[in-house]
Order: sequence, then structure tokens, then C-alpha cells
Amino acid sequence: MLKSVLKLLSALSVTALVAGCATPAAQIDYAAFKESRPRSILVLPPLNDSPEVEATYSFLSQMTYPLAESGYYVMPVTLVEETFKQNGLTTAGDIHEVAPGKLREIFGADAALYVTVQEYGSRYRVLDSVVEVTANAKLVDLKSGKALWTGTASASSKEEQQNSGGGGLIGILVSAALQQIVNNVSDAGHRIAGITSRRLLSASRENGILYGPRSPRYETD
Repeated sequence: MLKSVLKLLSALSVTALVAGCATPAAQIDYAAFKESRPRSILVLPPLNDSPEVEATYSFLSQMTYPLAESGYYVMPVTLVEETFKQNGLTTAGDIHEVAPGKLREIFGADAALYVTVQEYGSRYRVLDSVVEVTANAKLVDLKSGKALWTGTASASSKEEQQNSGGGGLIGILVSAALQQIVNNVSDAGHRIAGITSRRLLSASRENGILYGPRSPRYETD
């Protein structure tokens, strides 16, 4: 018994040491961003790598707010979509292939935001039902075509779920099944996408975009 306890303590010590020596997140080089200092951003429809067809427009509808709050003028999404349609571009994949210079010629924006939704929607995991949304983004200077900033963010309904006691295993299974139904019917992914979008595109977060010219904190970061 004593040997087993000593082995367990040793394993825990190694784990703690590894966790304590974990490498911090790499800092982003903002040199190109600070040199460019874009004032207006063109938000492109996100690419969707998830199996949920609604992911693109669910995420797109919530991307302009955090950018505007960070101090940028954001090209109106409806106007942008209609302009692309008039030019025969109806899918995110085709739109992302348009040259930066051409986008600037059409819209007059300083930079374009390219986003990919990697995960979106609910997953039933026997004892739980979790809604997860993960996305990455790249901000590109439309004059030079250079990448100014890249980032990634995730959010999960697990963060806001509270453990409910009682009910036993049967109760947990029933609760998970019911939660899955609720998530599917109410499109809980849309709400979680909003959280992911704010985490991804708000200037206040670590390694986030810099504050724009309409923010009182412009050029203080």
C-alpha cells in the first residue's frame, strides 16, 4: 500500500512540474499591423469546416459587433453580400479566392478579415451534450496583401453548465438526451458562436487585434 501511495505522489509531482514549466502562449508580432493601421475592415463570409450548414451565416452575423466595438468601421454585411452576388460570387470559398487588390478596388476597405469556422454545433457524449464553436481568423492588408494578424478562439456550453446533483446515472443520461434535443431545436450554436466571435475579434483580449481609430484606446496598445 505504501509503495502505491509513493508512486501516486511521484506521478502527481511530475505532472505539477510539467504544468508549472508549460510554455506560455507565443506573442504575436504586431509590426506589420502597426505600420498598416487599417481604419476599415471588409468581413468576408467565413469558410465552414463543420458539418452544420448554418455555421457560416450564424458566425458572420456576429462578427461586426466586436470589430466595431474595437474601433473599426466595418463594411455593411448586407451590402457586401449583395455586391458579391452581383459579381457571381455566392460561396465563401469563391469569395476567399478573390485577390486582395480586387477587393480593395471594389469596396475601398483597408483590410479584409478571413475566418474559418472549424467546429460548430452540439455533440452528444452519452453523459452530456455539449455545444462547441471554434474559429480562426486572419486580417489581411488589401493594399499589400500582407497578413497583419492571426488568431483563434473557442467557446463551449460546458463553461456555463452547472453540475446538477441527484438522479443517478439514469437521470444523467436522460438529462443529456434532453439537452441535446434542446440544443438542436434552439440552435444553441448561434449563442456560443457569439461568445467565440467576441473572444476572437475583441481588441481587449491577449494576442487580439489592435484597437482601431474610432476607439479612445487607439495607438495605446
